[in-house]
Amino acid sequence: MGPDDREGQPAAADPAQAAPDPADAGTDAAQAAPDPTTPAGDAALPDDALEQEAAGMGIKEWDTGRKRDDQDGGKVTIPKPTFYVLVAAVIVAVGAAAFLAGTSAAAPDTLTQKDIDDAIARLELRMLQERLPTAQPGAPEMPVRISADDDPIIGSPDAPITIIEFSDFQCPFCARFYSQTLPPLTQEYIDQGTVKLVFRDFPIQGIHPNALPASAAAECANEQGKFKEMHDTLFERQSEWSGLPTAEAIGAFSGYAGMMQLDQATFDSCVTEGKYIEEIAADLQAGQSYGVSGTPGFFVGNDELGYVEIKGAQPFESFKRVIDAQLGS
Repeated sequence: MGPDDREGQPAAADPAQAAPDPADAGTDAAQAAPDPTTPAGDAALPDDALEQEAAGMGIKEWDTGRKRDDQDGGKVTIPKPTFYVLVAAVIVAVGAAAFLAGTSAAAPDTLTQKDIDDAIARLELRMLQERLPTAQPGAPEMPVRISADDDPIIGSPDAPITIIEFSDFQCPFCARFYSQTLPPLTQEYIDQGTVKLVFRDFPIQGIHPNALPASAAAECANEQGKFKEMHDTLFERQSEWSGLPTAEAIGAFSGYAGMMQLDQATFDSCVTEGKYIEEIAADLQAGQSYGVSGTPGFFVGNDELGYVEIKGAQPFESFKRVIDAQLGS
C-alpha cells in the first residue's frame, strides 16, 4: 500500500459482506476478531487475573515519574498507570486478533518506520482478502444502516448527512484525512450545517501501541466538552507522541489537557482508570461488525438513504460526489 491516495468510486454495498478491494489505498489494516466472550473494562476480571493476563501477553508495567509540559516548562504528575491491566481487559473482551494484528520482524537500518508500517499494512490487507467473504452475485441491495451510537459529533447534530468515521489516532492515514480532506469538508459542508462527522474509535493496538490511550484521552476530553480540541491536537501533534513509550505518551496527553485548561485531576483519573475502555471496545466491535478492515473507514449517508462506504484517506472529491448525490436525492 503506497503513500499516494488512489481515487475510486465508493461502492454502496453491504460492508459486512464486501471484501476489500486490492486497489484500496490509504488504510491501516486490521484483522477481524472473533466475538467477545468476556465483558470489557476494569470489572471484567479481578486485578490479579488481569495482571496475569497482561503478563502472558507480554504487556509490561511502565515506569512512573513526572512529565514535563514542552510548552511552558511546567510539570504534570502522572499517577502510576494501570493501563497495562486495562489493555489486557480490552484484548480479552474483543479478541486478541484485533489488537495483536501486526507482525514484527527485524528491519535493516535503511528502512524507515513508515516503510515498516506500510509493509505491515499491506501484509494484513492481503490476509484479509483471503479470509473475508465476497458479496453474493444477484443479491438485492438493501440500504446499509450504520449506528452513530452516542459518539462525539463535529458539526450540527441536525445535519441531514452524517459521516461516520472509524479511526485510530496513531494511524498516519487517519492523520492524512484530518490534514488534507477534513478541512474542505468542514468548509463546504460541516460549517454550513449540511454534514456532521461522528467519530468512532478503532484503535489497531497491534501496530499502534499508543492508539488505545489516545482514544481514552479523547473520550476523557469529550467528557469536559473539549473533544474537538483534543481530536485536533492528537492528529496535529501525532509525530510528537506516536513513537513514545506508552507511559510518556499518556504524560503528553495529560500535558495537552492542561494546555486546554481541562480539570487536570479529573482528566488524569479518567485516562489512567480506563473510564471509557468499554466504550472504545464497543466502537471497535461495531466497526468489525460493519466490515471495517482498516483505518480510516467511513460511512456516508443517513438512515433513510442508507450509507455508502468509503475506504481509506480518499481525497475530498470522493466524499463530495457521494454527499452531493445524497443531498440532491
